[in-house]
Amino acid sequence: MFRYQQLKPASPRRQRGMTLLESLAAVVVAALGILGIVGVQMRTLTDTQTSVRRAQAIRLIEDLDERMKAAPSGLATLANYQSNWLNGTPPVPPATDCQLTQCDPAQLAQFNLSNWMRTVQNVLPKGDANIFLAPGDVDTDRRLLGVMISWRQNESYTATTAYLDNTDATLERDGTGVFQQGSGGGVVCPPDRTCHLQYISATNRCTPDYSSNPSVAQYYCLDGGN
Repeated sequence: MFRYQQLKPASPRRQRGMTLLESLAAVVVAALGILGIVGVQMRTLTDTQTSVRRAQAIRLIEDLDERMKAAPSGLATLANYQSNWLNGTPPVPPATDCQLTQCDPAQLAQFNLSNWMRTVQNVLPKGDANIFLAPGDVDTDRRLLGVMISWRQNESYTATTAYLDNTDATLERDGTGVFQQGSGGGVVCPPDRTCHLQYISATNRCTPDYSSNPSVAQYYCLDGGN
């Protein structure tokens, strides 16, 4: 007679966790992925900062343009707005505060320029500006003013010449595609800086009249004021 022996169920094997090598590999893969994401975000942030800085420079030039157009005689005081690079030094304070005292056109130009240069230094990192008469405007009644604003260059692109050439508004391509210094009146973007060059046109909002007093001008403005 056969005896049937009941077989005991095999005891389940213990589940083993991941080995140390597999854990290290997973950590390395995760770290590389995180570094890649951080690198993309930093590049995007840098490009965004460059665009923001350039937009701020354009707005600053527009502000100077508005200040000149609001002046009684922007054309007559065009040369008073010329200014070289300040290289970190504060602008010369105006001799007269035109918000408290009535100023003549030259004093108003000095007041506007000083306040505007101070704004450039406060808004942009290491902001600076060079204002010059447009070299192509050689008429007696000159109207164009060149404004080049510079600010600190993005550190990540310090040694990238191709990037700097393509973002430097003071450079122009010649017929062979090589970058050459543009018509900036001899004004060159400083090293390790990003620059924006733009030209603005001055106008006369008010017309001076010396008929009443030869030494004092009476201004008649287009808006009806005087």
